[in-house]
Amino acid sequence: MKAEKMEVVRGSGNVFRDLGHKNADVEQFKAILAAEIIKALDRERLTVRGAHGRTGIAAADFSRIRNADLGRFTVDRLMSIINRLGSRIEVKIRVRRAEPVGRAATA
Repeated sequence: MKAEKMEVVRGSGNVFRDLGHKNADVEQFKAILAAEIIKALDRERLTVRGAHGRTGIAAADFSRIRNADLGRFTVDRLMSIINRLGSRIEVKIRVRRAEPVGRAATA
């Protein structure tokens, strides 16, 4: 059997951009915020109902976040949820030149 050359494509660091999503940076940021919410829930051992009782935010919203169903959430809303869970957010912004997606290297 002849060995075939494999093409390795380096990702951009943002899976949503690599998949061609229109608002990739926003989706990535929302996913990061959702992950932090889930970490806070796990750290405090809160169920979605327990989180509702503590924050007043609908249990269904916590279920959506746990299931990565983030379409109806804004970045502001996710940040607000984190704050209500007792955490604070520090955002650092670094602007850099965009690189073309799909730069290929051979392995």
